[in-house]
Amino acid sequence: MDLFSRSWAALRTAVAEIPDEDFERPSGCTGWLVRDLVCHLLIGAQDVLITLVTPAESEPTADAVTYWHLVEPPTGEDPLDALIPRLAAAYGEPRWLKFHFDDVGSAAGRAAALADPAARVGTRDQVLTVGDYLTAYVLEWTLHHLDLIAHLPSAAEPPAETLAAARALLEKIAGTPFPAPFSDKDALLIGTGRRAPTDAQKAALGDLAAEFPLILG
Repeated sequence: MDLFSRSWAALRTAVAEIPDEDFERPSGCTGWLVRDLVCHLLIGAQDVLITLVTPAESEPTADAVTYWHLVEPPTGEDPLDALIPRLAAAYGEPRWLKFHFDDVGSAAGRAAALADPAARVGTRDQVLTVGDYLTAYVLEWTLHHLDLIAHLPSAAEPPAETLAAARALLEKIAGTPFPAPFSDKDALLIGTGRRAPTDAQKAALGDLAAEFPLILG
């Protein structure tokens, strides 16, 4: 729960500090500008709010690891992927997108802090405890924080503790640890295909290189 709050607070702060002109820069998500990614994060915050008020009575069917599914790389043909840039552009000035994101994002953060970690919720045809659901989102927020600042060198990075937690979760999803010399940031970026490994990193991965990238959905 604490790591969710830290990762979300850091991401919200990063969005708030982006100069308006940088909203037109590319993000780390292929084909999306920074403004498009912020719009996606807004939808993510809405999903958190919806899930936290969707109680489930049955036993959990997933945890923070099995919540994630491995999917094919995006082709750009998904209708939702095409919708996001149109929604982001509809805000016009970045300040309106920032305002809406901060409004909904603050509510999602408060709802998460108030939630019972042992309670069960339903989402994506799965049942999880609140604790597992929010733990899964530490990976989501941390990866998207890296996406947000991919071309903004002066922006603050995610907190070290959430980078470490996200790496640990990704390693559980992969079923194998990354080589110890990999930084947490490199493990996340290379493991999810956001950055190609250097020759030295390929050598360190060895046979594991064939297992990556992991495209999470």
